[in-house]
Amino acid sequence: MKKLIFLFVLGLGASAMACAQKTPPKAVSDAFTQKFSKAEELKWSQEKNGDWEAEFEQDEVELSANFNIAGQWIETETEIKVADLPAAVRTALQGKKVKEAAKIMRADGTTVYEAEVKGKDMLFDDSGKLLSEEKD
Repeated sequence: MKKLIFLFVLGLGASAMACAQKTPPKAVSDAFTQKFSKAEELKWSQEKNGDWEAEFEQDEVELSANFNIAGQWIETETEIKVADLPAAVRTALQGKKVKEAAKIMRADGTTVYEAEVKGKDMLFDDSGKLLSEEKD
């Protein structure tokens, strides 16, 4: 009897975990599909603020895109080589070991650059000005 109860509880836990997987609202998934029709290896997660993040590949490039709950696109982050950062950003990072770099295009039309240095994400504008720094 104890084995039966244990198996039931174990199965119930596995079912709960399967249901806990994140699936965005239809407005978000529709907006994503419209903007990124060639996306492959899609993985969704929900941010603490309620926005949705899609991590995916497109044309052999790693990207992530954020959408609010209504399906409005917020930004797209594209992985780039450190050498592809603007010269002013590379100069600002001189002497630092950059683990990863990205170009972030925002819905307001601005573009910023991200560099991961010692477990922190540093955001720069294209003139090399440090905009923010936060723990990864």
